Amino acid sequence: MTSSAPPGLARFNAVDDRDAAGLLNEVCASRAWGAAVAGGRPYATVGELLDAADAAMAGLTAADLAEAMAAHPPIGRPAPGDAASAREQSGVRDAERAELLELNLAYQERHGHVFLICATGRTGEEMLAALRERIHHDADTEREIVRTELGKINRIRLTRLTETLQAPRAPAEGER
Repeated sequence: MTSSAPPGLARFNAVDDRDAAGLLNEVCASRAWGAAVAGGRPYATVGELLDAADAAMAGLTAADLAEAMAAHPPIGRPAPGDAASAREQSGVRDAERAELLELNLAYQERHGHVFLICATGRTGEEMLAALRERIHHDADTEREIVRTELGKINRIRLTRLTETLQAPRAPAEGER
């Protein structure tokens, strides 16, 4: 690693394995993905980190993808207290939520998992259109689309992580 790594990336590179696993689990719930990304540290640039994340995503099995998808709330219903999913789904209007949830249930019944899409920057209508189209895909086609969408989500979340990762807090006087 060069000394020119951005501060958040340098902090990510420096955390212990347990903390790295925790940070990466907030990005993607696949343990295999997290282990692969953590194992590639240190990264000299955010681009290297994102490339490693993409490579790890490409290597996930169907079971690894299922583990990652299980942590994602349905589109239209961000998990309470989950700032990331609320921010990512901010393009959904109240009028679209009922149809999104109804179609998501039908999608889940057909495919066995929630409809996963990189919602950042998309309107609710764009997500509805994608859901209406993708509900009819076969399992193999849909799994590869999910892999691509999850990769996009991970890139956004990793970039945000490296921009916002704070320096460790110094212990206050008397703390150990």
